[in-house]
Amino acid sequence: FYLLFPGLGICFAWIPANSMVSHYFVKWRPIAYGIASSGECVFAILFSPFFQWLIETYSWQGALIIIGGLQLNLCVCGALMRPLEAPQSPIQETKDNLEGDAAELPPKRKVIFQFSLLRKPELLFYILFAIFAAAGFFIPPLFLVPFANSLGMDKYWPALILSILALADLAGRLLCGWLANMRVVRNMQLLTMVVTLLGVVLLLLPINQSYWAIMVFVCLYGFLFGCVVAIHVTSIVDIVSLEGFDNGLGLFMLFRSFGGFIGPPAAGWLVDQTNDYSSAFYLSGACLISSAVFVVLVDRILQKKKCIEAEDQRSNTKDNLEAENVN
Repeated sequence: FYLLFPGLGICFAWIPANSMVSHYFVKWRPIAYGIASSGECVFAILFSPFFQWLIETYSWQGALIIIGGLQLNLCVCGALMRPLEAPQSPIQETKDNLEGDAAELPPKRKVIFQFSLLRKPELLFYILFAIFAAAGFFIPPLFLVPFANSLGMDKYWPALILSILALADLAGRLLCGWLANMRVVRNMQLLTMVVTLLGVVLLLLPINQSYWAIMVFVCLYGFLFGCVVAIHVTSIVDIVSLEGFDNGLGLFMLFRSFGGFIGPPAAGWLVDQTNDYSSAFYLSGACLISSAVFVVLVDRILQKKKCIEAEDQRSNTKDNLEAENVN
């Protein structure tokens, strides 16, 4: 019950902020999202050793109180956010210029939540990607520190590992956001590549248990994780368009939470059964590689729809030209 309130707080802060970034930016949306989400990386780089010190100095209860006080600054940031002004349509402008109140149209019923988006097969496959990816996403951050401690590393080295991971994560978000803006490949193709590579890195991470090998794989993991974060939310616009983005993001996050709820306990159970932290990373890698399959299916559906729309447009253009020739 205690975890319900932090979860709701993150939900009410995270989803509106991401929605506003996607509405404010069109051409530069991926890099804008990468920059906006990079704050958590900077925070992790600076505060991972600081949190370790807080726990040792004030115990975990006192550390949570201090962290909660820092989180209250989100209220100040939220107060500074402003929604975009809705552009006035030509119909509304004409209506405003009419004299009198005659011929006033009845108000349209506004749809609060578009569950009809679930009829789109591409969104359903993307939600399956979210579930499998979330099952693997949240496992490594939970087990990296215990894994490092099991290898006999000094107590401050695991905190340093998290800082290096956050730094690589920051680089991945900015670089992949910039690459997505270059339109070198489609967003779904880029997402497929980085998710697959991320899964492979996690499968290889526990094989070599030397300190420097782990540091290399942690850097690769952080970088690829940042790449996924930079484009997996903005890619929802390609599926449901900007008009349906808010509802699509809500559905995406709703179902993704089931993967995040299942993944870490399943990894913990595997670790208890095998007495080996490596099994958690194997599970995470397998989930992420499986999730890439659904992204491929989404890309195929989107490309097929674009081909059909282009064919219909060519057919309509041809019919119009024939009609003009007859006249």
